[in-house]
Amino acid sequence: MTRLILATRNPGKLVELQEILAAAALAHELVGADQYPEIPDVKETGVTFAENALLKAHALAQATGLPAVADDSGLSVDVLGGAPGIFSARWSGRHGDDRANLDLLLAQLSDIDAPHRAAHFTCAAALALPDGTERVVEGRLTGTLRHAPEGSNGFGYDPIFQPDGDDRTTAELSPAEKNAISHRGKAFRALVPVLRELLPAAP
Repeated sequence: MTRLILATRNPGKLVELQEILAAAALAHELVGADQYPEIPDVKETGVTFAENALLKAHALAQATGLPAVADDSGLSVDVLGGAPGIFSARWSGRHGDDRANLDLLLAQLSDIDAPHRAAHFTCAAALALPDGTERVVEGRLTGTLRHAPEGSNGFGYDPIFQPDGDDRTTAELSPAEKNAISHRGKAFRALVPVLRELLPAAP
């Protein structure tokens, strides 16, 4: 079994990716960066999701000597010119404070009517090998933003994001339903053939 290290300490994201890769019948062992606490977090200095994903993947591959998978994802709101975008996880000024980020965004959109609340999630998923080989792919999910949170599944902005074609938020979907349509699910399914190509030991 090929061990892959995932450049995140977010347990929700780790479980999501384990489920996506398992559904694709890949036998890789996926471990989180929390298994290597001595490795510092990587500064996300890129200006695109792809740049940040590659920064994290390369840093972890070099530090561990293992193939590393990283993603950078976020929410882009049309009426805000694409913001929060790459700043989604720290929109409120505190990195990873999901509730504060969500509350701030809702406050900023409080006067915006439903027809103008279009948004999309983007995920860039990157694979980096210790020898410097890299690949990056992207996935997107379009939808609209609710005026109040609904649902208790998922994380981040899921409770206010309603995918096109559904009347529920992504936080109201089951994990399997969400993975089937999500930006992260699309990106990591697109990464599966890359894993098979570059890590041929994987079934």
